[in-house]
Amino acid sequence: MLGSCALSSVRLALPKGRLLPATACLLREAGLEFNNYTESTRIYRLESSRYPFVSAKIFQERDIPVQVAVGNYDLGICGLDWIEELVSKYPASALVKVLDLQYGRGGVYVVSSKFDGIQSFQGLMSSQRTLRIVTEYPNLAERMALRFRLRNFRVFPIWGAGEVYPPENADVVLLWAEDEVEVAAQSLVPLKTLFQTSAFLVANKNSWETKELGQVVGLFSDALSKAMKPWQEIRPNLKRGANNLRLSAQADKIWLALPDGHQQAPTQEFLGKAGLRMEGYSPDILDRRPRCTLDWVYTKVIRPQDMPLQVANGGFDLAITGEDWLLDHVCRFPSSPVVKLLDLGFGQVRVVAVTSQSLPVSDIADLRHLAESGRLSPIRVASEYVNIADKYLRDNHFSRYRLIPTWGASEAFLPEDADLLIENTQTGKTLLEHNLKVVDTIFESAACLIGNRDSVENTAKKKKIVSLVEAFRRATKVS
Repeated sequence: MLGSCALSSVRLALPKGRLLPATACLLREAGLEFNNYTESTRIYRLESSRYPFVSAKIFQERDIPVQVAVGNYDLGICGLDWIEELVSKYPASALVKVLDLQYGRGGVYVVSSKFDGIQSFQGLMSSQRTLRIVTEYPNLAERMALRFRLRNFRVFPIWGAGEVYPPENADVVLLWAEDEVEVAAQSLVPLKTLFQTSAFLVANKNSWETKELGQVVGLFSDALSKAMKPWQEIRPNLKRGANNLRLSAQADKIWLALPDGHQQAPTQEFLGKAGLRMEGYSPDILDRRPRCTLDWVYTKVIRPQDMPLQVANGGFDLAITGEDWLLDHVCRFPSSPVVKLLDLGFGQVRVVAVTSQSLPVSDIADLRHLAESGRLSPIRVASEYVNIADKYLRDNHFSRYRLIPTWGASEAFLPEDADLLIENTQTGKTLLEHNLKVVDTIFESAACLIGNRDSVENTAKKKKIVSLVEAFRRATKVS
């Protein structure tokens, strides 16, 4: 057993999501169990009950390589896909791959729709058209396209649900899947396997060279040497919906994007009030292409964060998203063709500026003065709303700041890894639970219907869009 004086402190970044159940099992087998590391936890800071010098924090998996590389954490556990995504853009990053943990196995695949013309990687390489590549891994996608000398391509970064984009909104998707069987189940064709993945233990290079991490790493090595490895039997916690392509399509059809996640249930209820029934769109059943009772309305279920850009690019005529994501898009693209058509009256949140309770500030002016004094210089600002955060800081005359993009679980960043958080909240209860306080309300947000300006003005589509907007407007008045 490690003695408490064996090393000073070891900071460990642990993943939420797909790898959490298997990672928790491995930690138990390695003797590094954290009592609150479960799928239902609302606690992000963890202490080892056995080794008081080992602490952990829970992050979205894609944030972990960055947090370890910049030195906020000594060790981290994440998939090889997210490691390679970081290294593709920053090959000199201070990230060391320590151990293949032998679970969460899968692959990063280049795929297309089985209903599209591209059915082989050779066909992809010889294509003369401008290829639309949609992916959560934009750095890997660009590296792949350049490596194989694709003639013309555009990479569209998304937050998730890449499987639903082809063939209408993408020619190629770069995605993670357990195997080719899972790919085929999504009506997709695997064109190429870029590389196989699994969960890895990674270390910060400086910590690896200067701290006594070997003894903690040894606990993982000992677990890997055991004959029985129960964590390998736990499949990644990743749910994909059905993706059944609707082959026939009218020229004047209306494409409507619907949200997944926590906005799915209230959106389903609202659509019911508007007289639209969606087959396969419920909390229990998620078809990424639900069928609408109006045969001229075609729908896809994607991430709300991706909707404004997809509507701007003409992939959808209409979308139900949050005003927060619309504003974040417009902050980056002021001349975007996306317009808000209607407030829908549900999904209300406040977008707020948040600090730790321990920081001696009561409002944003206090925080600016603290930053100007040199105590927080540059001020570190974490947010999913990178463009809103950037504009907010400039509007409030912060001269020196560093933006930290996050992919969720943002409350975990304060106070160790950020000084300010730009986040949404409904009641503020979660913020209080994490010892955080609101120092400013930036704006209030709710669900809204957005549209592409060209679609709204299109002669063939205008009448149908107007009728949908009116149906939605009536639904907002139904109690």
